Amino acid sequence: MDTQKQVLRILDEVLSLDGRSASFTRDTALLGAIPELDSMAVVSLITALEEQLGISVEDDEIEGATFATVGALSDFVQARLP
Repeated sequence: MDTQKQVLRILDEVLSLDGRSASFTRDTALLGAIPELDSMAVVSLITALEEQLGISVEDDEIEGATFATVGALSDFVQARLP
């Protein structure tokens, strides 16, 4: 499974999007565009990504641009995969 598909699956699960993420593309805006993705959801999302994909994210690596689009988040995750 490719990274973007994994990220979309986890987004759908963590944000309870009920399958809405299936229509998301790399250019789909996330932070500020999806009401479910607030600051608390970002923390839950990072935790889920770490646990399910075996990555580690340091606090100083987290910035708004990472969550700007599906593509930005997927690239961020891809860069941390073993």
